[in-house]
Amino acid sequence: MIRRGQLRAGEKVQFTDRKGKMVTIQLTPGERTQTEHGFILHDDVIGRDEGTVIVTASGPEPTMSAAEAHAANSRKPWKGTRAIGGWEYCVMRPRLTDYVLSMPRGAQIMYPKDIAEVIQLGDIRPGMHVLESGGGSGAMGINLLEAVGETGSLTTIELRPEFAHICEANATVFYGRRPEWWDLRVGDFDSVAATLDGHSFDRIVLDMLDPWNRIEQAHRVIRPGGVLVAYITTTTQLSRMAEAVRESGQWTEPQMQETIERTWKAQGLAVRPNHQMIGHTGFLLVTRAMADGVAALRKKQRATKDVYTDVDDMEDLELRDISDRKVRKVIRDLDDQVSHLADTDGAPSSDRYDRGNGLAPKGPANRTPGRAGRAGTVAQPDGEGDIR
Repeated sequence: MIRRGQLRAGEKVQFTDRKGKMVTIQLTPGERTQTEHGFILHDDVIGRDEGTVIVTASGPEPTMSAAEAHAANSRKPWKGTRAIGGWEYCVMRPRLTDYVLSMPRGAQIMYPKDIAEVIQLGDIRPGMHVLESGGGSGAMGINLLEAVGETGSLTTIELRPEFAHICEANATVFYGRRPEWWDLRVGDFDSVAATLDGHSFDRIVLDMLDPWNRIEQAHRVIRPGGVLVAYITTTTQLSRMAEAVRESGQWTEPQMQETIERTWKAQGLAVRPNHQMIGHTGFLLVTRAMADGVAALRKKQRATKDVYTDVDDMEDLELRDISDRKVRKVIRDLDDQVSHLADTDGAPSSDRYDRGNGLAPKGPANRTPGRAGRAGTVAQPDGEGDIR
């Protein structure tokens, strides 16, 4: 639902001051919201256009008498400044990313940077039928509803009833009504997915603790060639999911990545990255479903490359195999480099380096000419064998 024109009661509105601080509220006739700099009167905002500037009003808390407000300010005088108005805020309707970051949440939400990657890498487009497991607070669900549009459908499976309630409420507030193309079900993934028709979904998005235990049922309900995207937060979960996908033989080789977000400052000649950034939030694993009865192609591992045996489980632990020819070449190259080094006294490193044991016996017989530090000159040994 696209909202245009004047701001109306019931809408979520975002206020931004000159410092970039944001306040998001739902407009209600007769209400007012306290900020760090006075009160925002909702009636002053309803009926206004986006992009206008409002000024906060002064006054005590609406539930306090003047005497109570004075007594409260006497105990904590710094709180009295919060009632001083005159602060300017720019009024806008929040973008989808702003709404997601400001909405009430029960479970931790997926960040916009990861949501964007899920939709792009998952190739989620209007008209598709998408299955989501792990509704949480609705951040991913709202974006999926937007991506598939009213011509498509989204089925969300959420294990916890309270999270399903939060998820549904956030989506309802965002659209102003409950989306008709959304089917929200409460229960565990396997039980609910067992009631769904086979090969009825184009895409699957998993945001859960153990997605590797759900890939068999996921393959039953996804269409051949469909894309599965799993959002995973830890490396151990990522490893288990990747190996489970490979061992099943029903999915293509998984692709794994993470996204790091860094904003920049550009003010005159001061152009640099901001000091704070959004680093690791989670990994994305993407794979596609093979047709029934067809095994996925796998890259063959070299026989000498064992990445699966745990070191503690190896009976005969040996050093990594390197050919003697390569070792001799490395030693020869390094000896040649060491022979060209000079110590602080001007003596070549060959005076104190033995090619067999690392230390050479000191003496005139072991002194050899070396290179001087200045380019284009050659040092000559004197009678004592030192480089001058």
